[in-house]
Amino acid sequence: MKKILVALVGLLCFVYLLNPTAGVFELLPDNIPLIGNLDEVTATTVFFAAMRYFGWDPTTMLLKGTKAPSASPPAR
Repeated sequence: MKKILVALVGLLCFVYLLNPTAGVFELLPDNIPLIGNLDEVTATTVFFAAMRYFGWDPTTMLLKGTKAPSASPPAR
């Protein structure tokens, strides 16, 4: 049940970020200075958290020069 709820919330955030209403429906209008983009920041944060819940961390793509840990230790 928890997986379904996390998936639905993640999907809702993804659809909100796609902006299918072309700005007609927004929780906070983007033209409000300083706080206009907080709804998108919140939706992105919740979407990333939902993705991490299912084992995929999108922030690892932002790290340069790091490699995923290998399954076996290096040969000597």
